[in-house]
Amino acid sequence: MKVLLLGSGGREHTFAWKITQSKHCEALYIAPGNAGTATLGQNLNISPSDFEAVKEVVLEKKIDMVIVGPEAPLVNGIVDFFKKDEILSHIAIIGPNKKAAQLEGSKAFSKQFMKDMLIPTAAYREFTVDSKEAGLAYIDQHTLPVVLKADGLAAGKGVLICHSNDEAKKEFLAMLDGKFGEASKRVIVEQFLQGIEFSVFVLSDGKNYVMLPEAKDYKRIGEGDTGLNTGGMGSVSPVPFVTNELMEKVEREIVQPTIRGLNKKGILYQGFIFFGLIVVDGNPLVIEYNCRMGDPETQVVFPRLKNDLLDLFQAMHDNELAKIQVEVDQRAAAAVILVSGGYPEAYEKGKEIFGLDQIKNSMVFHAGTKNSGPSTLSNGGRVLAVTSYGEDFKAALKQSYQNVEKISFDGKYYRADIGFDLG
Repeated sequence: MKVLLLGSGGREHTFAWKITQSKHCEALYIAPGNAGTATLGQNLNISPSDFEAVKEVVLEKKIDMVIVGPEAPLVNGIVDFFKKDEILSHIAIIGPNKKAAQLEGSKAFSKQFMKDMLIPTAAYREFTVDSKEAGLAYIDQHTLPVVLKADGLAAGKGVLICHSNDEAKKEFLAMLDGKFGEASKRVIVEQFLQGIEFSVFVLSDGKNYVMLPEAKDYKRIGEGDTGLNTGGMGSVSPVPFVTNELMEKVEREIVQPTIRGLNKKGILYQGFIFFGLIVVDGNPLVIEYNCRMGDPETQVVFPRLKNDLLDLFQAMHDNELAKIQVEVDQRAAAAVILVSGGYPEAYEKGKEIFGLDQIKNSMVFHAGTKNSGPSTLSNGGRVLAVTSYGEDFKAALKQSYQNVEKISFDGKYYRADIGFDLG
């Protein structure tokens, strides 16, 4: 099987690492990829959002399966593009169609969906510029803190937690005025939930689903979960506080109603569903849905997944996931993210990375990197993920941190407290 993987981050390097272990993988192409994926297949300098360029490569390379890593091409309809094209329609493409991808692409859609299907989530109201006065009045009488969410995709930056009504109203108006472009033309004002978060991942063929190992990631730039939100500074799997009883509740009250609800609304969902969850007083609630795998959660979930990934994807394409039994490595996995100095605000690229050849007993998944002759350079905010196995998350983290110390580049930063709240 010839495979085309779309994307360039740490998630995609982890996908590539897992795909190349498959007995079905004859050739792997990554568009555009990074310095890490270049060691596993052939990088192609095309954008995942340039559908015509993707089509050209699929035909030229005789691709059998296309795997979509990031959310933007899914929300923008790449699956529909394939299904409607007579030449491409027979090719397996892994990811939901545009209508289904609204679960991530529109917060308003997903909140209404949860409300309709009685799926537990935070109370909310939505507003546009036409209803901004009502929004300001709603914020004035809202309990603190107030959560504001841009309706559309905002590169992970469209969620704000405001600790005063004045701050919330100022940000609310800025969002409606285009702070996040088209993404915040509609704003969700939401109840703040106090609890502890984790993530659950499902692969669905539209009727059936399989559950992958759960994970917990750490979004804030500063230790102790302080400072600005990032794309993720580290992750662990399994999550110590996630008991069998809690997972049964998640499946019964959240996962199954989601699959049933999509079917009820006539939405064919084939691909990953990422459930961002929070536990409040022992009960799981949905913070958000994503229509793809998480990053950096993939860097700890896939190392624990024993199944052949292409077997899973083929079963999804053939509507045969009911026949699949997921096998999980009982070891823990933990990832620590190395980022560029200044991230998630302004940062510099092009810093030479040293020490990658010194790593032992850990996996290094590249995110923002590129090759320049014999050198590997930083090429993004999040640069590398160092993932290790261990008997428990503490042992896995200890191994990852030992190898983090061996890697250096100008401005390197990482959080030294991943897992700090897990006991």
